[in-house]
Amino acid sequence: MNVQRGKLVSGGRLQVPADIRQALGLKDGDAVTMEVVDGKLQVRPYRDVIAEVQARFRAHLPPGVSASDVIDEFIAERRAEAEKE
Repeated sequence: MNVQRGKLVSGGRLQVPADIRQALGLKDGDAVTMEVVDGKLQVRPYRDVIAEVQARFRAHLPPGVSASDVIDEFIAERRAEAEKE
């Protein structure tokens, strides 16, 4: 386990050591998600969370159907419902 020491600085900002940022593939300005799990702070690159959600979504698509097909159909249905109102 590679435990590193960070620092909480003014405004509640968390200073993350460079080697941890590198291990996570983070650069200045990258978005992250933060979650407290069992009293521990978990920090993940936002792009990884999005990729995970997309993979879970794709697992539920029928063969030969793309995510964009499902999204386009959903948008069309919502527009049709809005026009009825």
